[in-house]
Amino acid sequence: MSLNSTPVSERIHIGFFGRRNAGKSSVVNAVTNQQISVVSDVKGTTTDPVTKTMELLPMGPVVIIDTPGFDDEGALGEQRVKRTKQVLNRVDVAVLIVDGTVGKTAADDELINLFKSKQIPFVIAYNKCDLTDKTYADGISVSAVENININLLKETIARLGKTENTRVICSDLVNEGDLTVLVIPIDTAAPKGRLILPQQQTIRDLLDTGATALMVRDTELEATLKSLGTKPSLVITDSQVFHKVKDIVPDDIRLTSFSILMARYKGFLETAVKGAAAIDRLQDGDKVLIAEGCTHHRQCDDIGTVKIPRWLKQRTQKDIIIETASGKGFPEDLSPYKLIIHCGGCMLNEKEVQYRRKFAEDSAVPFTNYGITIAHMQGILKRTLSVFPDLEKLI
Repeated sequence: MSLNSTPVSERIHIGFFGRRNAGKSSVVNAVTNQQISVVSDVKGTTTDPVTKTMELLPMGPVVIIDTPGFDDEGALGEQRVKRTKQVLNRVDVAVLIVDGTVGKTAADDELINLFKSKQIPFVIAYNKCDLTDKTYADGISVSAVENININLLKETIARLGKTENTRVICSDLVNEGDLTVLVIPIDTAAPKGRLILPQQQTIRDLLDTGATALMVRDTELEATLKSLGTKPSLVITDSQVFHKVKDIVPDDIRLTSFSILMARYKGFLETAVKGAAAIDRLQDGDKVLIAEGCTHHRQCDDIGTVKIPRWLKQRTQKDIIIETASGKGFPEDLSPYKLIIHCGGCMLNEKEVQYRRKFAEDSAVPFTNYGITIAHMQGILKRTLSVFPDLEKLI
């Protein structure tokens, strides 16, 4: 996968924060060497978070987020500050831009406390050093106008954002030369002319391992398995067709789903397995939140808004209330819910997925995902987790 095609969810997210007129947008433009944000002497020019995907050397593919001033005022200002705080849930590195001619204020200190509480590595950039003789020991003096110490700032951001990525989708589950069958239904919900991101990532992971990836629709799966001269080491399916695939794939062939693999990849599989038990405790009037990280066009038999709600009501035989959330929207109060069912999170970076998981945990609300939910309702959760023996005991 080239740098230009690296998914947003796989990029380091860098957020620029600070007060109005501290020069955030100017520093963003200097760091990126692009006119990403509008610059003006008028306070509050940046009214909403501005996001840009790009390649930033020496880091590589990143997402740059320029935020509104944290000291914004009035009713609209409060909403802008609220959006700025929401950005903190998905940034991997924070850059605090302080007006070096003034120094830190209470708003800057509040931001620093937020960085620390959310365990976000950060650097302080004291802007406008060309206009003052003041020096600061806890940050870097920069000038966006004169391009002073901008490279030093970029190098510091790169060090803070450097992570050892050891996560894999499924390459640790197969060996070189193994045959893996990927079941990919092509229906009204399938994007025309392309595969969804988890399918792309799984295929690449298998190819990197030297395993063979055989792709087939659910309608041809049975005939394909019969025609193979070699028994597959693993079958990975779209969770939506578990009800078909479970009866076709013999019990001696390992079976799991893209969604279950994504839950592990994003770091919340164990939480999701534990959370599935809450399905059978639902009662009349209980609220269930179904959350997705993307904002795709809804089809007539959409998985999140139609299929899972239907299957839940069939399973529980209870009059439960279903609410949905999509994209960056996620409730600020989870107390009304008895269960949260999340998508695989392929369009969210790990930081935001972990924020949502921990928020649910702190709110004492069970948290699971699509694949685990469907496998549980189909009575095959233990089978689909056989590829992870250490998790079977949680069922």
